[in-house]
Amino acid sequence: MVAMHIDILTLFPDSINAVMGESILGRAQKNDIIRIEAHQIRSYTKNRQMQVDDYPYGGGQGMLMQVQPLYDCWADVCRQAGRRLHTVFLSAAGRRFTQADAIRLKDEHERFILVCGHYEGVDERFIEECVDEEISVGDFVLTGGELPAMTVADAVCRLVPGVLADPSCFRDESHYSGLLEYPQYSRPENWHDMHVPPVLLSGNHGAIARWRRKEALRRTLLRRPDMLERFTPDKRDRQLLDELRAELGDGEAAD
Repeated sequence: MVAMHIDILTLFPDSINAVMGESILGRAQKNDIIRIEAHQIRSYTKNRQMQVDDYPYGGGQGMLMQVQPLYDCWADVCRQAGRRLHTVFLSAAGRRFTQADAIRLKDEHERFILVCGHYEGVDERFIEECVDEEISVGDFVLTGGELPAMTVADAVCRLVPGVLADPSCFRDESHYSGLLEYPQYSRPENWHDMHVPPVLLSGNHGAIARWRRKEALRRTLLRRPDMLERFTPDKRDRQLLDELRAELGDGEAAD
């Protein structure tokens, strides 16, 4: 049995399958660790034209996704699962998606549904009847929900044990622990007269760990002070932050 099963309701299943079937997630699916299944909403229409949209009541620009094919697609997926599944609608009006949401979805749901909107949106009655939460991947508008759905699916699935080689692959990354990730370097040691920091070549694992933690704090302090305000530092972190603020000066650290 797969550890994570995500159903995506979409008008463009081929685009979902093409991206989600490649690279790390593609290998994880072949190894039956995860399953990302795209369902064609258009298959659930009840007219010859396979129409899924219509004009909105009250007038206005554009078309609206109809409730009937959306609901029937959703209900069929829930029927196949044997229960009502947690359902997420990708919407510019939703709450902004964070790494904490990816962790929550992974921890709380071994199977859930992502719904991709299109046109000017979807009939509100579908949201009221079927949707448990609305998520936005940012303060901007896209032509459809496929890219946001794949973003959420990717962020969740890479946390599933066995998808990545080791949990440290994501635990040290930006946002997972409340900080941005430290800078990283590979060969060659000298490139364009820019050198790898000597501590990384020292073989002193304690010094390397301290440098990485300090650089993660430095990046977060300079680039995302809003994240640092929500972060709870331990004694070691407070010492490193004191060092950083002394090095940077109060003015630069606050910018």
